[in-house]
Amino acid sequence: MGRILRRSAAALALGIVAIGGWLAIAPPELLKVGDGYAAKIVCSNVFIAKRDAQSVLADDVQAPGHPLLKLVKVAVDPERQTVTAQILGFAAAGYAAYRPGAGCASLPDGDGTRLPPVRTAAAVVDAPASETPWPDGEGAAIDPALQKLVEDADLAGPGVRAIAVIRDGRLVAETYGQGFDRSTPLLGWSMTKSVTATLIGLRVAEGKMEMARAGLLPEWASDERANITLADLMGMQSGLEFNENYGDVTDVTRMLYLEKDMAGYAAAKPLTSDPGVKFSYSSGTSTLLSRIWMRSFDDPAAALAFPHDALFAPLGMSSAVLETDASGTFVGSSYMYATAQDWARFAQFLLQDGVWKGRAMLPKDYVAFMRGPTKASEGKYGQGQVWLEENGVRAGSGRFPADAFWMLGHDGQAIMLVPSLKLAVVRLGLTPSRLGYDVQKLNAKIIEALD
Repeated sequence: MGRILRRSAAALALGIVAIGGWLAIAPPELLKVGDGYAAKIVCSNVFIAKRDAQSVLADDVQAPGHPLLKLVKVAVDPERQTVTAQILGFAAAGYAAYRPGAGCASLPDGDGTRLPPVRTAAAVVDAPASETPWPDGEGAAIDPALQKLVEDADLAGPGVRAIAVIRDGRLVAETYGQGFDRSTPLLGWSMTKSVTATLIGLRVAEGKMEMARAGLLPEWASDERANITLADLMGMQSGLEFNENYGDVTDVTRMLYLEKDMAGYAAAKPLTSDPGVKFSYSSGTSTLLSRIWMRSFDDPAAALAFPHDALFAPLGMSSAVLETDASGTFVGSSYMYATAQDWARFAQFLLQDGVWKGRAMLPKDYVAFMRGPTKASEGKYGQGQVWLEENGVRAGSGRFPADAFWMLGHDGQAIMLVPSLKLAVVRLGLTPSRLGYDVQKLNAKIIEALD
């Protein structure tokens, strides 16, 4: 019996060693995605938002995510400004590296030595003064009725981190979750897509891009993808294959956490339908849009400085960071950090049809173009990377005016914009969809209070 137990123990030990070796040498891609995700989220929040690494791992990565993420451990190197994440502390390592001005980039192979340099932006933006009225400063003109609504826990929702309400160009209500305040940059996830569309609008205003243009990428020149127009990509109706499902190794998770050149990965996808025919929401599409507008510059350094110099600095968005991938392309689908007030400044810019302090920065009626419905989406999505429907509620129904539109992002990020009411409602947090939170209840109550 003793020999049997010893043999069983030895076999078990060998099995554990074998499994450990397998995880270390050839880990499943799902584990690599998980570690890549953990490294990226922790990196950005440590070096951009100045949050504690272990708190970010526990609160932002492990609590709302896949159960396997609870086995992830992270290590931060403050000198090299890198983060390493590993399942069980040794397997399927994911890496991310920070560069000032470009945020954190996922490094699927762990090699951060060849990341392209980022030119320091020419325009310096001072942090807004607390006593100066918004938007030039942080000073609010609080409306008690609206403030009561944003402080209502049921309306604000679980995991809320910030809410800001803009009315007639003034900050009239704001609130913050525990551990967050006016100075905390927060991830917008897919709200970044609307920023990408706005950057393209700036290039259109400069005469460098056209919505009707086809032949967008040289690698598409020899096949039917050459027929895809800029407008097709903007309206999510390019016809390109892309699986946007999360929770497994799909196109979107592979692109974000296993690819150094995200736009190159998306560009290699084949057509599954003719351009302009089928609506298909795709983060790959928005990342392609980043590559296309960046290539409208002859100087790559000028392209890297463009979001800051042409958009963030004029609007006074001192906290805004649009992140690049390891190849130096902005991840225009997913990765912009900004404080709630800076997200609100961007929203106010759109409410004003791209005019800021009397200067017309976007083409006239460009924002109306952005929120114009695409035929392929059956009116649910706009022509410029914005939504016309949220949680089953469409613009023009109920209390929502016909010109309402939304910027939306993963885990409960939402900005409602209503030009006719001169109203924007920014809601940021960590609120997974499984919790059933409906931001439209908050938005409806705010519109009702204005009445």
